[in-house]
Amino acid sequence: ATEGKDEASAAENNPPRAPPGKVGERSSVLSPAGQFFFEYLVVVSLKKSPEGHYEPKITYQFPKRENLLRGQKEEEERLLQAIPLFCFPDGNNRVPVTEFTSETFSFVLTNVDGSRKIGYCRRLLPSGRGVRLPEVFCIISCLGCFGLFSKILDEVEKRRQISMAVIYPFMQGLRESPFPAPGRSVTIRSFIPESGTELIELTRPVDAHLEHVEFQALLQRLSPDLILHIFASAVLERRLIFLAEELSVLSQCIHAVAALLYPFTWAHTYIPVVPECLLDTVCCPTPFMVGIQRRHLERVLEQPMEEALIVDLCEGKIIQEVGDEEEILPLKLQNEVLMSLNKHNNNNNVHTPEQLNALVSEAFVHFFVRLVGHYSSHIKWGRSGSGAFQERPFCKALPSKSCRRFLKKFVKTNMFSLFIEEAERSRIPQEGEG
Repeated sequence: ATEGKDEASAAENNPPRAPPGKVGERSSVLSPAGQFFFEYLVVVSLKKSPEGHYEPKITYQFPKRENLLRGQKEEEERLLQAIPLFCFPDGNNRVPVTEFTSETFSFVLTNVDGSRKIGYCRRLLPSGRGVRLPEVFCIISCLGCFGLFSKILDEVEKRRQISMAVIYPFMQGLRESPFPAPGRSVTIRSFIPESGTELIELTRPVDAHLEHVEFQALLQRLSPDLILHIFASAVLERRLIFLAEELSVLSQCIHAVAALLYPFTWAHTYIPVVPECLLDTVCCPTPFMVGIQRRHLERVLEQPMEEALIVDLCEGKIIQEVGDEEEILPLKLQNEVLMSLNKHNNNNNVHTPEQLNALVSEAFVHFFVRLVGHYSSHIKWGRSGSGAFQERPFCKALPSKSCRRFLKKFVKTNMFSLFIEEAERSRIPQEGEG
């Protein structure tokens, strides 16, 4: 099962880094509008190997890449070798079936240069009769927008039922359209035999940092108390393992946990769905946030692991913890976030998913504003325009003892360092300056 391990370890997967900005300022976390929607559409099918088990292989690729330079070629090869592993992370234990509920999930691959690509997957049963094996349609893009790509996959699935040939013009049309700015739409014209020309409108949410997120997925499975335990562990960059059987649940919940850290960014290993052959990722001594199918729990627990928080999303409980999760966050601020989450939880049906996203995100952004909102007044600017962050006065500036205690730990994290490095580099001229 070690085949493909090297390619997949190129997937030391980190979510996209947020650009600088004031704490609480909304800004697009991913690439700007106006670029290609996607790089590839591939179909990954299960093919029987000589040893008799099924192996995932790319059976269709659009567009075909020609004329690549040598370095690019190697990079593309690596990408195309890693994709099948992440489309079928559950290994080779597949059997042909007559019925299968299609599922949508996503994964993240990190390139050698640190740039990231997201794979949006729809696993479904090809049309036909009798027993057959599921296949995965996977769209590779640099753009993080789960809702939008789910809609694109709905269109692909609809066309797949007619014929593969009908998918091609739709994807070609998409490839020629620029990715819309937040809040804007793009209309794709697409011809379907029997139904004629269809206009498909794809709209990006206004709030770009929430377009890859569904907090509802998290609130449906975990109590607000548990969400805060997980948040506390993530804020101190610990090791987090999430368990669920469904790939869609794993990828949705992990993206949601990473998004709670906004405007900071998880900067360590991040694999929403760990392929079976990479289960020993959990032995890493460094921080990680990973999703593992629940059937592998025994194997995970047998690994020589450092302290980690293990969350079972099916049962809605924590299986293993360090034990201090309740004491990490300053109590007053913790209770404010808790009240906010409980309020949204109780009138669950009143909000649209977008409203719920905004409200949950606001509660956590507010937590950070209260703790670190004063960071910019502790950057000393030199004549040359470079900034130097004054850590001690920054920590001492808070009147609350418990906040100061938390801050002393938080300033040592990678995510805080990255945020401050950006701030030191990107001085926004004050009024009255030349």
